[in-house]
Amino acid sequence: MKALLNIDYTYDFVAPDGKLTAGEPAQKLHDYIVNITREFIVNGDYTVFAIDAHEENDQYHPETKLFPPHNIIGTDGRDLYGELEALYQDNKDKDNIYYTDKTRYSAFAGTDIEQRLSARGITEIHLVGVCTDICILHTAIDAYNKGFDIVIHQNGVSSFNLDAHEMALQHFKNSLGTEII
Repeated sequence: MKALLNIDYTYDFVAPDGKLTAGEPAQKLHDYIVNITREFIVNGDYTVFAIDAHEENDQYHPETKLFPPHNIIGTDGRDLYGELEALYQDNKDKDNIYYTDKTRYSAFAGTDIEQRLSARGITEIHLVGVCTDICILHTAIDAYNKGFDIVIHQNGVSSFNLDAHEMALQHFKNSLGTEII
């Protein structure tokens, strides 16, 4: 069984005026991410939205020293980008949809995603979203260490650092044995 993990494809990470935008490379993913998400939902596959959540002025969060404030709880910056928000809203009450906040790079850190996947017998996870070299990478490494088979959708991931994006794709393939499609 398989699941799709949508990671951080939000206004703040994607929109031209987002607080920590990956810009045009992330915006170009829009149609692919919406279509693959719709496909998973329609097929009844488990679909997870793992979305970065930060408190405003949180001086104790390690990202505070690294990045400008982004994905602040209660702001529009946390809305899913573009048509993905409407797709989620139209389907959020289905049993195969799960939305969770995450406060670390990995979608597994501090969430119940692993337990939910295991309870459903899911062994293969598909990853889309941003940023390839940060949250996608850390999620993939955790998934690898937890024994999941991993599929990275190359047309569904990007970053604001294109060199790091390419490095991460090579790391997925060469160090994690990830299938890249």
